[in-house]
Amino acid sequence: MHHRKPVPPAGVGVEGSAVLGDFGQLEAQVMGRLWAAGRPVTVRVVFEELAAERQIAYTTVMTVLDKLHRKGWLTRVMVDRAYVYSPVRSREAYSADLMREALSGSRNSPGTLVAFLDQLTVAEARQLRAALDDAAVAKPVRKRAGKRASS
Repeated sequence: MHHRKPVPPAGVGVEGSAVLGDFGQLEAQVMGRLWAAGRPVTVRVVFEELAAERQIAYTTVMTVLDKLHRKGWLTRVMVDRAYVYSPVRSREAYSADLMREALSGSRNSPGTLVAFLDQLTVAEARQLRAALDDAAVAKPVRKRAGKRASS
């Protein structure tokens, strides 16, 4: 049976050593760098940031970026004889997918939500309330595709 690795706190993928979802440790660090950059970056940029903190070969970073591109996590465009890489999705969208997957995999969605809410700090609960309020104003609650309404 396949068990998902725990989701690390926000920001861990940038400088920490935790693993994000389906990413290995180095892939998570590379994705964290790309998400933090907020712009397309070259292998050299990612390499220099990682090399400042650990011993790593340029070719290792190049291979990881290529692998993430082939897996569909990154786009790349040739600019001045070098590829520049960008994440296909934002960190927030990726995190939302992980949360959706965890909730979908639960046998007791309401119980899972309650357990999640019990773990929130007061500040996080306020942020969640504000986000829910904003979402309610922006668009009405929609039924998930393929999901039947329960009575």
